Amino acid sequence: MFQQSVVRFTSLLIYTLIFLFPLGHASLTLPLIINTWPFKNATAAAWSVLQSGGSVLDAVEKGCARCEMEQCDGSVGYGGSPDESGETTLDAMIMNGDTMEVGAVADLRRIKNAIGVARAVMERTDHTLLVGESASVFAENMGFIAEDLTTNKSVNIFSQWLKGNCQPNYRKNMFPDPSKSCGPYKPSATLKQNKRAQHANTRSHDTIGMIALDQNGHTAAGTSTNGLTHKVPGRVGDSPIVGAGAYADSSAGAAAATGDGDIMMRFLPSYLAVELMRAGADPSAACKTAISRIKRHYSEFFGAIICANTTGHYGAACNKVRGFSQFHYMVSNPKSDTPLLKSVDCF
Repeated sequence: MFQQSVVRFTSLLIYTLIFLFPLGHASLTLPLIINTWPFKNATAAAWSVLQSGGSVLDAVEKGCARCEMEQCDGSVGYGGSPDESGETTLDAMIMNGDTMEVGAVADLRRIKNAIGVARAVMERTDHTLLVGESASVFAENMGFIAEDLTTNKSVNIFSQWLKGNCQPNYRKNMFPDPSKSCGPYKPSATLKQNKRAQHANTRSHDTIGMIALDQNGHTAAGTSTNGLTHKVPGRVGDSPIVGAGAYADSSAGAAAATGDGDIMMRFLPSYLAVELMRAGADPSAACKTAISRIKRHYSEFFGAIICANTTGHYGAACNKVRGFSQFHYMVSNPKSDTPLLKSVDCF
């Protein structure tokens, strides 16, 4: 009789818990928006989409688009990071973690809404990546407005760079010596493996990378950036490269990277992090391993990564170099009514 009473009580307790808390712990962690850097308005815009019943793709697009319009840190959107010719060009990508579809653009000119064009590539073509002038023409044909991406600020950045003998720049093994003068350059007779001193500059090459997960486990990720300031025209970094700038798989999780894209894209850190989470690693450990893989070869690289698994748990990691010892990122989930600024110590 006593055992039957215990069984009945236990069953009643379990039923009550399930009835009162049908989502269990997940209700505190999902849905989730997480993005690189303290771009709070972008986080809020994406979170608002999820709260109003929008998809994770809608959330990522709206979040990144907010940064494009606000010119977050001058590293996203129009009027920032002029290249060697003084022009601002944009890179972006978006990935559907359910279908593994990706849309991306690189070296995009004249169009402010790069993430929107990236989504159009995904949804209006069978392609993954469009680049350069052809990407811009595609965008115009899709109804995106052609505008001048140059601003007074970007013109001033370019003018000061010219006055400073085009320093810094990203040429090597050229004549005249690119470390002392502007071009035009020609290849030098010999190749030297001279390694220039590189210091972290969070404003010279930066990205918004964003991850969105909804209550049902649907996942998306995206990026948007205007690239590396004073880059060689035509340069494309990691942001629009699937697996490098971002990656999403609704069966495992998602990740997004920021930093020195020329180095980071060689290691596909976002893809690696997602695969580590698939194998059971928690998000923080997956992020740290992805950064460690790059550190083996480039101990002084500037970069960070954010990771989230399918249960809504998240983490981040960054490489510690002079001028960069802590990485800040934003999170929105049911635990708070407003986006929360998070930080992680670099290692």
